[in-house]
Amino acid sequence: MFKVPKNYEYSNEQTIGNVEYRISPNDILGFSVYTNDGFKLIDLTTSAASISTGLQSSNQGNSQTQFLVEPDGQVKLPIIGKIKIAGFTVREAEKSLEQEYSTFYNKPFVMVKVLNRRVMVFPGTGGMGRTVSLDNENMNLIEALALAGGLTNTGKAYKIKLIRGDLRNPKVMLINLSTVEGMQQSNLLLQANDIIYVEPVPRISQEILSQLAPIIGIITSLALVYQIADGLTNKQ
Repeated sequence: MFKVPKNYEYSNEQTIGNVEYRISPNDILGFSVYTNDGFKLIDLTTSAASISTGLQSSNQGNSQTQFLVEPDGQVKLPIIGKIKIAGFTVREAEKSLEQEYSTFYNKPFVMVKVLNRRVMVFPGTGGMGRTVSLDNENMNLIEALALAGGLTNTGKAYKIKLIRGDLRNPKVMLINLSTVEGMQQSNLLLQANDIIYVEPVPRISQEILSQLAPIIGIITSLALVYQIADGLTNKQ
C-alpha cells in the first residue's frame, strides 16, 4: 500500500501541524450558545433543533447539540436558520455565529466543536487498519499510534508515512520514530483525514509461497490424474 516512486521527494515540513482545521461539508458540529453570565440559551430550542437536523443530543458527557454541515457548506441552526460555515476555522465560526446571535441575545457566547474529526492508522500489519478520533485539538502522531495499539512487530518504525491533503495530489512526509532524535524532529500535530501508514517488513518467503501456491496446486492435480490413469492402465 501507498508505494511511492523510487526517487520520490518527501515533504520535509516540520510545522504542518500548526495549520488549523477548517470545517468541511458532512462534518458534525457540537454547538452551544450561552450568554456572558453562563446561561445556556440553546436549551430553549434543543428539541426543535434535533428534529430539524435529524441528529440527537449526546447523553455521554457531551452537552452540545449536534448539527450536520450540509454538502453546500451550510448548517441549519436554531433561530438563525441556514448559514454558511464550511471553510471557517472553529474560532472563525464561533465569532461569526456570535455576531449572528447578537441580533437576538445580549453578548452571546458560542462554542463549536467538530465531533467527527478522525485519522486512519495502518500500524504495520495487513488487515489491522484503525480509525482514531481526534478528540483533542493537539493530538500528535505518537498519541494516535498509541491509541491504534502501537506499532506491530512487523512495522518499520523508521519508515512511517504521513499522508495529508487531497488524495489526488497528496503531501507525503517520511517520519523516523526509531530514534529519540527522530521523535524530537517529528512532533507533528494531526489534522482530520490524515493517513498514518507504517511500512511493514516484507515477508519474502510468504510472498514466494503465495505466488507458487497456484502452480503447486496445478502440479499436484496433474500428478493425481496421472496416478489414477496409470492405475487404470495397469488393471487392464
